[in-house]
Amino acid sequence: MIEAGGAALAWLGASLIVLADGRRGLALGLGAIGLGMCAVVWPSGPGLAAGALAIGGILAGAQRLRNGPPGWAIMPAGSTPRLVLCLVGGLLALWIGAAVTSGTGASLRIAVLAVIGMTGVRVFGGHQPEVMLSGVAGLVLAVAAASSLSGTSPETVVFAGGALIAVGTSLIRLPEPSDA
Repeated sequence: MIEAGGAALAWLGASLIVLADGRRGLALGLGAIGLGMCAVVWPSGPGLAAGALAIGGILAGAQRLRNGPPGWAIMPAGSTPRLVLCLVGGLLALWIGAAVTSGTGASLRIAVLAVIGMTGVRVFGGHQPEVMLSGVAGLVLAVAAASSLSGTSPETVVFAGGALIAVGTSLIRLPEPSDA
């Protein structure tokens, strides 16, 4: 039950990154991805490693509050295609993670597929540096959590590294484009 809630929280966080243009919405999305991935990974992996994902997502979100467009800016004008992406991406991840693939860890597969797919589209389709960097931080958290799918990786190191990279990505400040 916790794993299913974690997968839903990770999807919600990725949806916020897709739908938001303001720093508060992006920050909340990163925190939700980190907490969701922690809840999905916790039962099958070491608690310290799963905690690294939560801390990384929360710190990346806190850093995102420092720069970017102010406010929430969730679903600004013209964001209907992004809303459709959130709904279809979540349903597609649910179908692949739970019905098409087999074995244990369906919640982890669903969360990883949803976050990688949706934040990846946001990275390549975004125009604002803060939005793209938030998407990259979400991608890193999902890839770090995906390492536990193999069951053979040194998860603590991978999770901690992913969390540090997510926080580092949120610390990057890109110069504003000049109108020359």
